[in-house]
Amino acid sequence: MPNSTRRRWTKPSKRFACLLLACLPAAVAAADLASDPHLDTIPRSADDAARIARVTEPATDFTAPERFEGNPAGAATVRARDNADAFSQPSGNMSFENELLFKVGNGLFRKIWVSSPSSTLASDGLGPLFNARGCQSCHLKDGRGHPPVEGEEPSSIFLRVSVPAGDDEPMTGIEAYLAALDGHVDRDRPDPVYGLQLQNFAVQGQPAEYRLGVEWAEEEIALSDGESASLRRPVWRADNLGYGPLGEGAMTSPRVAPQMIGLGLLEAIPAGDILAHEDPDDADGDGISGRANIVWSEEFGQPMLGRFGLKAGMPTIKAQSAGAFSGDIGISSPMHAAGWGECTAAQDICRGLPDGGGDARGTEIDGEGLDLVTFYSRNLAVPARRDIDDPEVLRGKEVFYATGCTSCHVPKFVTARLKGRDEQSFQLIWPYTDLLLHDMGEGLADNRPEFRANGREWRTAPLWGIGLTRQVSGHSFLLHDGRARSLLEAVLWHGGEAEAQKQAVIDMPAPDRAALIRYLESL
Repeated sequence: MPNSTRRRWTKPSKRFACLLLACLPAAVAAADLASDPHLDTIPRSADDAARIARVTEPATDFTAPERFEGNPAGAATVRARDNADAFSQPSGNMSFENELLFKVGNGLFRKIWVSSPSSTLASDGLGPLFNARGCQSCHLKDGRGHPPVEGEEPSSIFLRVSVPAGDDEPMTGIEAYLAALDGHVDRDRPDPVYGLQLQNFAVQGQPAEYRLGVEWAEEEIALSDGESASLRRPVWRADNLGYGPLGEGAMTSPRVAPQMIGLGLLEAIPAGDILAHEDPDDADGDGISGRANIVWSEEFGQPMLGRFGLKAGMPTIKAQSAGAFSGDIGISSPMHAAGWGECTAAQDICRGLPDGGGDARGTEIDGEGLDLVTFYSRNLAVPARRDIDDPEVLRGKEVFYATGCTSCHVPKFVTARLKGRDEQSFQLIWPYTDLLLHDMGEGLADNRPEFRANGREWRTAPLWGIGLTRQVSGHSFLLHDGRARSLLEAVLWHGGEAEAQKQAVIDMPAPDRAALIRYLESL
C-alpha cells in the first residue's frame, strides 16, 4: 500500500502536542533518548572526548591504511579465517571464563527445539507456529539467510505483516509520543488473524499460516564505459493462507536473516553519538537526512533508540533475541511469556495446544538461557580486514569517501566505557553504519511502517564482514530480501537519499567502480 493511502495521524497544533504529551505516562513524556539504560557506563572524561574526536575524524590520506584500520572491532577483532566459521568466533579479547559462557550460549543458539509434549523437557515448546526450529536454522554459520532458492525450503526469510490502524482507534503511548515529536505518525496494527509475522511451519495437526511465493523480473542497467548490470526485482506473495485472507489493507514485508557479527559493539555505542549524526531536515544540504528510530522497550518500560533489525525496530540484543524466540520459533521467555508464541486470539485451537512452559523453567527458555543466548549474540567477533594496503583497495576507499557513501555508512565510532562488559568497553570500531533510518527510494520500499520508520526507510546496514558473505553463507545475496546477487547490484538498488551516490557509481570510470567493489570486498 503506498504511503499516501495509509492512515496517518497528523499533529494539528503545537498546543495540542503539549496537551498530548501531558497525558502520556511519565516514562514516555520524560524520555531521554540519549540515555543508555541497557549499559552500565563510566562517564567519559574531557581527555576521552578529545581522543575520540581525533580518532574518529574522517580519512583524508588514501595512500596508506589508517592506524588501527585492520582491526574493525578494536581489541575484540579476530583473525580472518578462510572457511565458513569466520563469523562464529568469540570476541578476541574475551576471558577464558567468558569463553565458556559463550560456548554454552552457542549450544542454545544451535539447539533444535521440539514440540510439546515431549520427554526432552529442556527442548520442548516449539511453535505451534514457527519459521524455524532453532536460531542457527536461519542464521546459518551466524551469517546471512537467503531468499527462496529453487529446490530448497526458504527457511531463512519470512513476511512481516500488519494492517493500517483505524481512524477511530486510540493511539498507543509510543504512537502519541512519536506523533508529538514529528507532527505525524504512520500507524499500523497486527493482522487480526495472522499477527505481525507469517509462519510457514506448524506442529503436527496444525495448519501452517502460508507459503512464501515470489516472482523475479530482470532489469538491465547501463553503466559507463560500455558495462552493464542486471537487477532482479521481486514480487512477493503469501500463498496457501491457512486461516483465510489477510486483513483489509494488509502490508507485508520480506525479511532475510542478517549476519550476527559485532552486535555487542553496536549496542555499546553511546546513543548520543548516534543521535549526533541525525539530520532530519538536511540542514547541511548534502541530500542525506537520517533520523533515529524510536521504539518502545518492554525491557525498560520507556522509549529507546532502536538499533537492531532491518528498520532498527529493537533497542537491545536481548529484546531482539526474545522477539526472535517468540516470533520465529514459538518459544516463550520471561520477555514474551505466552507459550503459544505468535498464535493470535483468532487462532483459538492454536492457543489451546500443549506448550513447554509447565516445568521448573516457567517459560520454554528461562531467564538464564535467554541471557546466555544474548551473551553469545553479543560476542560474535568481527574478522580482521584483508588487503588493506592493496593499491586498488586504497583507491576504492578514496572513491567510497569521494562519492559520499560515508554520509550514511559512517566508518568509525568509539564505544562507551562499560562496567562488566570488557569485550565491548572503549573500543575504536569500524562498522560503516550510522544506525539511522534513511529513505532508500521507491525501488526498495516495503510500504510498511515500524515505529518511527515509514514504508521507504531502512536502517543503514553495517558493512563490516560483508566481503566474507559468500565464504560464510555460500551465497552473495544482499539487502533486506536478498534481491541483490552482488555488491554492485546492492549499490545499484540504492535510491531516495542515496540516488546521487548510485548515479555517481553508474557514471564513474569502470576502473573506479571496480576499485570501489574491491574495497567493499576487503571489509
